Amino acid sequence: MTPEQALMAALHRAMAADERVIFLGQGVATRSPALLSAFGAERVRNTPLAEAALIGCALGAAAMGLRPVVDLPWSPLRALDALENATRLSQGGAEFPLVLLARSGAEAVFAQLPGLQVLVPSTPADAAGLLAGALSLPRPSLLFSDVGLAVEAAEVAGDELVLPGQAAVRHHGDTLTLVACGAAVHACLSAAPALDADLIDLRSLRPLDTATVLASVRRTGRLVCVGEAGGVAAELCALVAEHGFTALKAPPLRLTHPDEHPNLMTERRT
Repeated sequence: MTPEQALMAALHRAMAADERVIFLGQGVATRSPALLSAFGAERVRNTPLAEAALIGCALGAAAMGLRPVVDLPWSPLRALDALENATRLSQGGAEFPLVLLARSGAEAVFAQLPGLQVLVPSTPADAAGLLAGALSLPRPSLLFSDVGLAVEAAEVAGDELVLPGQAAVRHHGDTLTLVACGAAVHACLSAAPALDADLIDLRSLRPLDTATVLASVRRTGRLVCVGEAGGVAAELCALVAEHGFTALKAPPLRLTHPDEHPNLMTERRT
C-alpha cells in the first residue's frame, strides 16, 4: 500500500468499529467511493473550499461527541486560531477527539502548540497505526503525510495501533544517534550502516519520545538531528544537552534546510 491507501484502510476499520467516526473534506466522498458506499453520505461528506470553517465545524462535532477525521489539501495554517483554542481547552479537560490529515509542511509551527499531537509517519504501516492511535485518544491530532513519500508503497500487515509519542528504532549502531522523521528517515537509512548509527524515527513531533532518544545518546555519545523542521531539531538538541550532557562526546548537530532569507541569498550570490 501507499501511505494514502494505508490511511484509507485504517479509516475504514475505524468507521466500521465506531459509528462516531466521520470523514470530512474536499472531494472525500468522490475520491473514496468504498467509504461512501459502506457508511453513507451522512458520515462521508464533501465540503467546500473553506478551511477555517471546515475545521471549526469539525471541532464543534468533536466537542459534541463525534470523532471527525478531516482531509486537508495543505497545512491548516488558515485555521490556526481555532485549532489553538481547541488545544488549550483540551488541556483543561475538554475532549476534542479530532484528527486532521494534512500534507507535509509547517510541522515545526504546529509542534509548538500545547495539547496538539503532531504525527509524521515515514511508512504506510505507521500512517495507518498513527491514525488508529490518534482516534483512540480524546485530544486533537494533526497527521502529516510527507509528499516525498506519496508513491512509496510497502507492506502493511494487520492493524497495529501506534500511540503518539512512540518512536521507532530503524537501525542499530554504536557510534552515533541519528534522529529523523518522514522522508528524512529514508535518507538516513542509506547512511546509518556506514556510520554505525542508531536511527530513531520519531513518528511523533509532539509529544516527543525523549526517553528513546536519550537512551540512545547516552550509549553512542553523539547526536545528529536530520529533517525539514529545524525548530524540532533545536528542541531535541536542547533536551539532550539538558538531560544527557555528561554522555556527549561532541556537540549535538542539526542537519536541516537552510534559511533562505532574501538577504542571505544575496550574500551567497555575491
